[in-house]
Amino acid sequence: MSGPAAQQAAGAARTPRSWRLARRSAILLLLVLGAGALAAAAPTWLRTSGATALDADVQVHVTGTTAAPGVGAGALVVVAAALALGLVGRVGRWVVLVVAAASGVVVSASAAAILRDPVPAATSAVAEATGVTEMTSAVTLTPWPAVALAVGVLVVLAAVWAAVSSPTWGRVSARHEIVRPDAGTPAAAPEATAAGAATGTPASPATSGTADRGAGRTEVVPADEPDEQETWDSLTRGEDPTDR
Repeated sequence: MSGPAAQQAAGAARTPRSWRLARRSAILLLLVLGAGALAAAAPTWLRTSGATALDADVQVHVTGTTAAPGVGAGALVVVAAALALGLVGRVGRWVVLVVAAASGVVVSASAAAILRDPVPAATSAVAEATGVTEMTSAVTLTPWPAVALAVGVLVVLAAVWAAVSSPTWGRVSARHEIVRPDAGTPAAAPEATAAGAATGTPASPATSGTADRGAGRTEVVPADEPDEQETWDSLTRGEDPTDR
């Protein structure tokens, strides 16, 4: 097969594969970003110190999951949304992407709140460790809150990109569709079809069947054998299909 028919067949084969790859890329991207947000929330975000009656210098280290619980929760939702993206249909896809984008906003907003004012989170951690809310040293921030903020923004951008590209995931262009004959209709041989077109006479089933057998194609049932559909219809009407 060559020419336009070959191009249509190649296009039909490429198009579904391309939208499958696009959906897979979106799923993998959201999975990586969700895992990245979880990884950014695990290390220490804040360092400070407090004092007790027994120890004048109690070092306090606050992780991201403690300082900003929204980061861990949002990251888990992003991972769940990425997994759900491969299962839902066209309408559910939009819901999942909206949830993923909202989770990215939660992650970035929680990290930005710590970057803007880390004292409340540090005070709460010191009170839990020493029993008093007074800190004996300034609060020191690590780079992880900024990393979580960047990951949250990337989650939002990835969800927007997936939403923009998602209408093409399950759509195949009409020029890439191949029209197949019905299962019960025998296909005419190319030689018989060409001869019929030249003489103005349609190719008969017997001629088509002979050509198909010679070319290794589907064999046509001879005309003298009873048709299964007609036999069944005769039986349903109470007639004897052999009495003809």
